[in-house]
Amino acid sequence: MGLALFDLDNTLLDGDSDYAWGQFLAEVGAVDREVYERTNQRFYDEYRAGTLDIQAFLAFALEPLARHPHPQLLAWRASFIATCIEPMVKPAARAMLQAHANAGDTPVIITATNSFVTRPIADLLGVPHLIATEPETEGGRFTGKVAGVPCFREGKLIRLNAWMQARGLDLRDSTFYSDSHNDIPLLEAVSRPIVVDADPALAAHARVRRWPALHLKH
Repeated sequence: MGLALFDLDNTLLDGDSDYAWGQFLAEVGAVDREVYERTNQRFYDEYRAGTLDIQAFLAFALEPLARHPHPQLLAWRASFIATCIEPMVKPAARAMLQAHANAGDTPVIITATNSFVTRPIADLLGVPHLIATEPETEGGRFTGKVAGVPCFREGKLIRLNAWMQARGLDLRDSTFYSDSHNDIPLLEAVSRPIVVDADPALAAHARVRRWPALHLKH
């Protein structure tokens, strides 16, 4: 029995939930559509290029959570999960999660996308353990700031190590699935790195390191 770690966006999902949430907010009028869509696309392009300033992105991505009442956010999120996320779930991803559970492993989703967006996605996938970027709250409302270390690049290792330490776990028997070159630090740390529908930079790195590669897109 070991840890089975899964990136979420473009790994278990055939798409990016963070980017899609931004587009959804623009569509429902929660943000200025023209400006928000343009900025959302710029940050997504920077993420894929490996040049993303995570703090600048989070200031942008978390601001709408602070602007709107929590009940409205929950209603939008429920619609987002049903209309945008459920069609993104890769059928093979469900089978992979189930195979690890059947083997007695502990499945964990570890993602840079914030937990307000990703907690119901983890629930949809039947994964109780989620390590994600955490939005800060005060008095039951989001502040628009991030709490603690963003779960991104080396931050994923920091957040994972804290999570494991609290549970008496380690990486001695661990697998991590990811599509992104941004996850190379964690892929290098686990026992069994596996790339899934890898971006070009990660695919090149994986070939050099001789890591297994899976293709799960619809």
